[in-house]
Amino acid sequence: MPTVTSVKTIRRLLPGLVFGLLLGALTAASFGFTVLLWIAAVWSLVTGPTGHWVLSVIYVATAVAAPLPLLWCVHGLSTLQRDRLGRMSGVLIEPPPTKRSWRAVGTWRQLAYHLATATLVLPVLPRTDEAMARRLLGPSQAEALALRVESLARSRADVVAATDAERRRIERDLHDGTQQRLLSLAMNLGMARAALVDAPDPARTAIEQAHDEATLALTELREFVRGLHPAVLDDRGLDAALSGIVARSPLPVTLRVDVPARCAPSIEAIAYFVVSEGLANVVRHAEATKVEVVVERAGDRLRVAVTDDGRGGAVIASERLPAGSGGSGLRGLGQRAAAVDGTLTVTSPPGGPTSVVVELPCE
Repeated sequence: MPTVTSVKTIRRLLPGLVFGLLLGALTAASFGFTVLLWIAAVWSLVTGPTGHWVLSVIYVATAVAAPLPLLWCVHGLSTLQRDRLGRMSGVLIEPPPTKRSWRAVGTWRQLAYHLATATLVLPVLPRTDEAMARRLLGPSQAEALALRVESLARSRADVVAATDAERRRIERDLHDGTQQRLLSLAMNLGMARAALVDAPDPARTAIEQAHDEATLALTELREFVRGLHPAVLDDRGLDAALSGIVARSPLPVTLRVDVPARCAPSIEAIAYFVVSEGLANVVRHAEATKVEVVVERAGDRLRVAVTDDGRGGAVIASERLPAGSGGSGLRGLGQRAAAVDGTLTVTSPPGGPTSVVVELPCE
Protein backbone atom coordinates (compact mmCIF):
# COMPACT_ATOMS: atom_id res chain seq x y z
CA MET A 1 0.00 0.00 0.00
CA PRO A 2 1.24 3.55 -0.71
CA THR A 3 0.67 4.59 2.88
CA VAL A 4 2.76 1.76 4.28
CA THR A 5 5.49 2.47 1.73
CA SER A 6 5.52 6.16 2.68
CA VAL A 7 5.81 5.33 6.35
CA LYS A 8 8.68 2.92 5.69
CA THR A 9 10.41 5.56 3.58
CA ILE A 10 10.05 8.16 6.31
CA ARG A 11 11.38 5.73 8.92
CA ARG A 12 14.34 4.95 6.68
CA LEU A 13 15.12 8.59 5.99
CA LEU A 14 14.42 9.98 9.47
CA PRO A 15 17.78 8.99 11.07
CA GLY A 16 19.59 10.47 8.12
CA LEU A 17 17.61 13.71 8.36
CA VAL A 18 18.32 14.02 12.09
CA PHE A 19 21.98 13.29 11.51
CA GLY A 20 22.00 15.84 8.72
CA LEU A 21 20.52 18.51 10.96
CA LEU A 22 23.10 17.81 13.67
CA LEU A 23 25.89 17.76 11.13
CA GLY A 24 24.65 21.02 9.62
CA ALA A 25 24.50 22.68 13.03
CA LEU A 26 28.01 21.46 13.88
CA THR A 27 29.28 22.62 10.51
CA ALA A 28 27.71 26.04 10.89
CA ALA A 29 29.11 26.45 14.40
CA SER A 30 32.61 25.37 13.38
CA PHE A 31 32.52 27.48 10.25
CA GLY A 32 31.19 30.52 12.06
CA PHE A 33 33.74 30.25 14.87
CA THR A 34 36.62 29.88 12.44
CA VAL A 35 35.42 32.79 10.31
CA LEU A 36 34.97 35.05 13.34
CA LEU A 37 38.42 34.10 14.62
CA TRP A 38 39.97 34.88 11.27
CA ILE A 39 38.07 38.17 10.88
CA ALA A 40 39.10 39.22 14.39
CA ALA A 41 42.74 38.43 13.66
CA VAL A 42 42.76 40.26 10.33
CA TRP A 43 40.88 43.22 11.73
CA SER A 44 43.29 43.50 14.66
CA LEU A 45 46.14 43.69 12.17
CA VAL A 46 44.31 46.34 10.12
CA THR A 47 43.46 48.52 13.11
CA GLY A 48 46.78 47.90 14.84
CA PRO A 49 47.32 45.22 17.51
CA THR A 50 47.85 46.37 21.06
CA GLY A 51 49.31 44.69 24.09
CA HIS A 52 52.16 42.19 24.39
CA TRP A 53 54.18 41.15 21.34
CA VAL A 54 52.91 37.61 21.78
CA LEU A 55 49.44 38.87 20.83
CA SER A 56 50.82 40.23 17.57
CA VAL A 57 52.36 36.83 16.77
CA ILE A 58 49.05 35.12 17.53
CA TYR A 59 47.18 37.58 15.33
CA VAL A 60 49.54 37.03 12.37
CA ALA A 61 49.56 33.25 12.77
CA THR A 62 45.79 33.12 13.00
CA ALA A 63 45.30 35.38 9.99
CA VAL A 64 47.65 33.25 7.87
CA ALA A 65 46.80 29.75 9.10
CA ALA A 66 43.06 30.01 9.75
CA PRO A 67 42.01 29.78 6.06
CA LEU A 68 43.74 26.39 5.69
CA PRO A 69 41.65 24.44 8.25
CA LEU A 70 38.65 26.42 7.08
CA LEU A 71 39.10 25.21 3.50
CA TRP A 72 39.76 21.65 4.67
CA CYS A 73 36.68 21.76 6.89
CA VAL A 74 34.49 23.03 4.07
CA HIS A 75 35.86 20.48 1.60
CA GLY A 76 35.57 17.54 4.01
CA LEU A 77 32.09 18.36 5.23
CA SER A 78 30.87 19.02 1.69
CA THR A 79 32.17 15.63 0.56
CA LEU A 80 30.59 13.90 3.55
CA GLN A 81 27.25 15.60 3.00
CA ARG A 82 27.30 14.82 -0.74
CA ASP A 83 28.03 11.14 -0.16
CA ARG A 84 25.37 10.87 2.53
CA LEU A 85 22.69 12.46 0.37
CA GLY A 86 23.70 10.24 -2.54
CA ARG A 87 23.29 7.09 -0.46
CA MET A 88 19.94 8.27 0.87
CA SER A 89 18.54 9.11 -2.54
CA GLY A 90 20.28 6.37 -4.49
CA VAL A 91 21.62 8.90 -6.99
CA LEU A 92 25.25 9.49 -7.80
CA ILE A 93 26.09 13.13 -7.14
CA GLU A 94 29.10 14.33 -9.09
CA PRO A 95 31.54 16.60 -7.22
CA PRO A 96 31.76 20.17 -8.50
CA PRO A 97 34.69 21.05 -10.74
CA THR A 98 37.76 22.07 -8.75
CA LYS A 99 39.25 24.18 -11.53
CA ARG A 100 37.68 27.05 -13.39
CA SER A 101 38.74 28.41 -16.70
CA TRP A 102 39.61 32.10 -16.73
CA ARG A 103 38.01 32.26 -20.18
CA ALA A 104 34.62 31.18 -18.86
CA VAL A 105 32.04 33.92 -18.51
CA GLY A 106 30.83 32.49 -15.17
CA THR A 107 34.27 32.91 -13.61
CA TRP A 108 34.41 36.62 -14.39
CA ARG A 109 30.78 37.07 -13.39
CA GLN A 110 31.47 35.47 -10.00
CA LEU A 111 34.59 37.61 -9.57
CA ALA A 112 32.53 40.71 -10.35
CA TYR A 113 30.00 39.68 -7.73
CA HIS A 114 32.74 39.32 -5.14
CA LEU A 115 34.23 42.71 -5.98
CA ALA A 116 30.83 44.38 -5.84
CA THR A 117 30.10 42.73 -2.50
CA ALA A 118 33.45 43.90 -1.13
CA THR A 119 32.74 47.44 -2.33
CA LEU A 120 29.45 47.44 -0.46
CA VAL A 121 30.62 45.66 2.69
CA LEU A 122 34.06 47.18 3.35
CA PRO A 123 32.82 50.75 4.09
CA VAL A 124 30.41 49.32 6.66
CA LEU A 125 32.99 47.24 8.54
CA PRO A 126 34.72 50.14 10.39
CA ARG A 127 31.41 51.56 11.58
CA THR A 128 30.24 48.09 12.59
CA ASP A 129 33.45 47.46 14.48
CA GLU A 130 33.19 50.83 16.22
CA ALA A 131 29.57 50.18 17.18
CA MET A 132 30.41 46.70 18.50
CA ALA A 133 33.38 48.02 20.48
CA ARG A 134 31.29 50.82 21.96
CA ARG A 135 28.52 48.38 22.82
CA LEU A 136 30.78 45.71 24.31
CA LEU A 137 33.49 47.85 25.92
CA GLY A 138 31.61 51.07 26.63
CA PRO A 139 29.51 51.80 29.71
CA SER A 140 26.05 50.35 29.97
CA GLN A 141 22.97 52.55 30.07
CA ALA A 142 22.89 52.38 33.86
CA GLU A 143 26.59 53.21 34.09
CA ALA A 144 26.21 56.07 31.63
CA LEU A 145 23.31 57.42 33.68
CA ALA A 146 25.36 57.10 36.88
CA LEU A 147 28.25 58.95 35.24
CA ARG A 148 25.85 61.65 34.08
CA VAL A 149 24.43 62.05 37.58
CA GLU A 150 27.94 62.21 39.04
CA SER A 151 28.93 64.82 36.47
CA LEU A 152 25.86 66.92 37.26
CA ALA A 153 26.58 66.63 40.99
CA ARG A 154 30.15 67.82 40.44
CA SER A 155 28.94 70.66 38.24
CA ARG A 156 26.42 71.72 40.86
CA ALA A 157 29.06 71.59 43.58
CA ASP A 158 31.38 73.68 41.39
CA VAL A 159 28.62 76.25 40.87
CA VAL A 160 27.98 76.44 44.63
CA ALA A 161 31.70 76.83 45.33
CA ALA A 162 32.06 79.48 42.62
CA THR A 163 29.05 81.38 43.98
CA ASP A 164 30.48 81.30 47.48
CA ALA A 165 33.87 82.48 46.21
CA GLU A 166 32.18 85.35 44.36
CA ARG A 167 30.32 86.31 47.54
CA ARG A 168 33.60 86.44 49.44
CA ARG A 169 35.18 88.57 46.72
CA ILE A 170 32.28 91.05 46.74
CA GLU A 171 32.39 91.16 50.54
CA ARG A 172 36.12 91.97 50.50
CA ASP A 173 35.69 94.64 47.82
CA LEU A 174 32.86 96.35 49.71
CA HIS A 175 34.65 96.07 53.05
CA ASP A 176 37.98 97.37 51.79
CA GLY A 177 36.57 99.96 49.38
CA THR A 178 33.06 101.39 49.73
CA GLN A 179 32.70 100.71 53.45
CA GLN A 180 36.01 102.40 54.28
CA ARG A 181 35.15 105.47 52.20
CA LEU A 182 31.73 105.71 53.81
CA LEU A 183 33.31 105.34 57.25
CA SER A 184 35.74 108.15 56.45
CA LEU A 185 32.85 110.34 55.27
CA ALA A 186 30.87 109.67 58.44
CA MET A 187 33.89 110.50 60.61
CA ASN A 188 34.54 113.75 58.73
CA LEU A 189 30.90 114.77 59.05
CA GLY A 190 31.02 113.92 62.75
CA MET A 191 34.07 116.10 63.28
CA ALA A 192 32.45 118.92 61.29
CA ARG A 193 29.31 118.54 63.37
CA ALA A 194 31.31 118.84 66.57
CA ALA A 195 33.39 121.76 65.30
CA LEU A 196 30.55 123.87 63.88
CA VAL A 197 28.52 124.23 67.04
CA ASP A 198 28.22 127.99 66.55
CA ALA A 199 27.30 127.72 62.86
CA PRO A 200 23.95 129.04 61.64
CA ASP A 201 21.02 126.76 62.22
CA PRO A 202 20.45 125.82 58.56
CA ALA A 203 24.10 124.83 58.09
CA ARG A 204 24.27 122.96 61.40
CA THR A 205 21.02 121.13 60.63
CA ALA A 206 22.28 120.12 57.19
CA ILE A 207 25.52 118.78 58.63
CA GLU A 208 23.68 116.84 61.35
CA GLN A 209 21.33 115.29 58.81
CA ALA A 210 24.23 114.39 56.52
CA HIS A 211 26.09 112.80 59.44
CA ASP A 212 23.03 110.82 60.52
CA GLU A 213 22.41 109.63 56.94
CA ALA A 214 26.05 108.60 56.52
CA THR A 215 25.96 106.70 59.82
CA LEU A 216 22.73 104.94 58.84
CA ALA A 217 24.11 104.08 55.39
CA LEU A 218 27.27 102.69 57.00
CA THR A 219 25.19 100.52 59.33
CA GLU A 220 23.09 99.21 56.44
CA LEU A 221 26.19 98.51 54.37
CA ARG A 222 27.76 96.56 57.24
CA GLU A 223 24.62 94.45 57.55
CA PHE A 224 24.59 93.89 53.81
CA VAL A 225 28.25 92.87 53.75
CA ARG A 226 27.70 90.57 56.71
CA GLY A 227 24.76 89.01 54.86
CA LEU A 228 26.87 88.39 51.77
CA HIS A 229 29.62 86.52 53.58
CA PRO A 230 30.91 87.23 57.09
CA ALA A 231 34.67 87.65 57.15
CA VAL A 232 34.84 86.10 60.62
CA LEU A 233 33.57 82.82 59.15
CA ASP A 234 36.71 82.44 57.05
CA ASP A 235 39.03 83.64 59.79
CA ARG A 236 37.69 81.91 62.91
CA GLY A 237 35.12 79.36 61.79
CA LEU A 238 31.48 78.58 62.54
CA ASP A 239 31.63 78.99 66.31
CA ALA A 240 32.78 82.61 66.21
CA ALA A 241 30.53 83.54 63.27
CA LEU A 242 27.41 82.03 64.86
CA SER A 243 28.24 83.66 68.18
CA GLY A 244 27.98 87.02 66.43
CA ILE A 245 24.50 86.15 65.10
CA VAL A 246 23.36 85.02 68.53
CA ALA A 247 24.67 88.20 70.15
CA ARG A 248 22.64 90.36 67.76
CA SER A 249 19.41 88.39 68.18
CA PRO A 250 16.61 90.11 70.16
CA LEU A 251 15.64 86.74 71.67
CA PRO A 252 17.66 84.71 74.18
CA VAL A 253 19.51 82.04 72.18
CA THR A 254 21.41 79.02 73.46
CA LEU A 255 24.23 78.09 71.08
CA ARG A 256 26.16 74.82 71.03
CA VAL A 257 28.77 74.17 68.34
CA ASP A 258 30.59 70.83 68.19
CA VAL A 259 32.60 70.75 64.96
CA PRO A 260 36.10 69.34 65.64
CA ALA A 261 37.27 69.67 62.02
CA ARG A 262 36.22 72.40 59.63
CA CYS A 263 34.10 71.67 56.58
CA ALA A 264 34.41 73.13 53.10
CA PRO A 265 33.95 76.92 52.95
CA SER A 266 30.76 76.59 50.89
CA ILE A 267 29.27 74.17 53.45
CA GLU A 268 30.14 76.47 56.36
CA ALA A 269 28.59 79.39 54.51
CA ILE A 270 25.34 77.48 54.01
CA ALA A 271 25.29 76.46 57.69
CA TYR A 272 25.82 80.10 58.68
CA PHE A 273 22.97 81.33 56.49
CA VAL A 274 20.69 78.52 57.73
CA VAL A 275 21.14 79.71 61.32
CA SER A 276 20.83 83.37 60.32
CA GLU A 277 17.63 82.83 58.32
CA GLY A 278 16.26 80.45 60.94
CA LEU A 279 16.66 83.00 63.73
CA ALA A 280 15.15 85.71 61.53
CA ASN A 281 12.10 83.51 60.86
CA VAL A 282 11.70 82.85 64.58
CA VAL A 283 11.78 86.57 65.38
CA ARG A 284 9.30 87.43 62.61
CA HIS A 285 6.76 84.61 62.88
CA ALA A 286 7.19 82.23 65.81
CA GLU A 287 6.24 84.44 68.78
CA ALA A 288 8.87 82.50 70.74
CA THR A 289 10.54 83.35 74.03
CA LYS A 290 13.76 81.37 73.55
CA VAL A 291 15.70 79.59 70.83
CA GLU A 292 18.25 76.78 70.83
CA VAL A 293 20.84 76.38 68.05
CA VAL A 294 22.89 73.19 67.82
CA VAL A 295 25.59 72.65 65.19
CA GLU A 296 27.41 69.33 65.34
CA ARG A 297 29.35 67.06 63.06
CA ALA A 298 28.64 63.34 62.85
CA GLY A 299 30.99 61.52 60.49
CA ASP A 300 30.74 63.09 57.06
CA ARG A 301 27.54 65.05 57.85
CA LEU A 302 27.09 68.47 59.43
CA ARG A 303 23.82 68.79 61.35
CA VAL A 304 22.33 72.24 62.01
CA ALA A 305 19.23 72.43 64.23
CA VAL A 306 17.25 75.56 65.18
CA THR A 307 14.52 74.93 67.78
CA ASP A 308 12.12 77.48 69.30
CA ASP A 309 9.22 77.36 71.77
CA GLY A 310 6.89 79.42 69.59
CA ARG A 311 3.37 78.81 68.36
CA GLY A 312 4.34 76.22 65.72
CA GLY A 313 2.49 75.55 62.51
CA ALA A 314 5.44 76.36 60.26
CA VAL A 315 5.28 74.88 56.75
CA ILE A 316 7.54 74.90 53.72
CA ALA A 317 5.96 77.00 51.00
CA SER A 318 5.21 75.32 47.70
CA GLU A 319 6.63 76.83 44.53
CA ARG A 320 3.07 77.08 43.18
CA LEU A 321 1.90 79.33 46.01
CA PRO A 322 2.07 83.10 45.49
CA ALA A 323 4.75 85.15 47.16
CA GLY A 324 3.94 86.25 50.69
CA SER A 325 1.81 83.19 51.47
CA GLY A 326 4.30 82.08 54.15
CA GLY A 327 7.04 79.49 54.32
CA SER A 328 9.19 81.08 51.62
CA GLY A 329 12.09 81.46 54.07
CA LEU A 330 12.05 77.74 54.83
CA ARG A 331 11.84 76.97 51.13
CA GLY A 332 14.94 79.09 50.60
CA LEU A 333 16.75 77.11 53.30
CA GLY A 334 15.71 73.87 51.60
CA GLN A 335 17.01 75.12 48.26
CA ARG A 336 20.34 76.09 49.81
CA ALA A 337 20.68 72.64 51.38
CA ALA A 338 19.60 70.80 48.23
CA ALA A 339 22.24 72.65 46.20
CA VAL A 340 24.93 70.58 47.97
CA ASP A 341 22.91 67.34 48.36
CA GLY A 342 21.74 68.33 51.82
CA THR A 343 18.34 67.79 53.43
CA LEU A 344 15.87 70.00 55.30
CA THR A 345 13.43 68.64 57.89
CA VAL A 346 10.80 70.81 59.57
CA THR A 347 8.84 69.60 62.61
CA SER A 348 6.28 72.18 63.73
CA PRO A 349 3.04 70.92 65.30
CA PRO A 350 0.38 73.51 66.20
CA GLY A 351 1.32 75.04 69.53
CA GLY A 352 5.01 74.28 69.04
CA PRO A 353 7.80 73.66 69.46
CA THR A 354 9.28 74.13 66.00
CA SER A 355 12.46 72.36 64.96
CA VAL A 356 14.28 73.06 61.69
CA VAL A 357 17.05 70.55 60.99
CA VAL A 358 19.43 70.79 58.05
CA GLU A 359 22.00 68.10 57.27
CA LEU A 360 24.88 68.95 54.94
CA PRO A 361 27.76 66.88 53.54
CA CYS A 362 31.02 67.61 55.35
CA GLU A 363 33.97 65.62 54.06
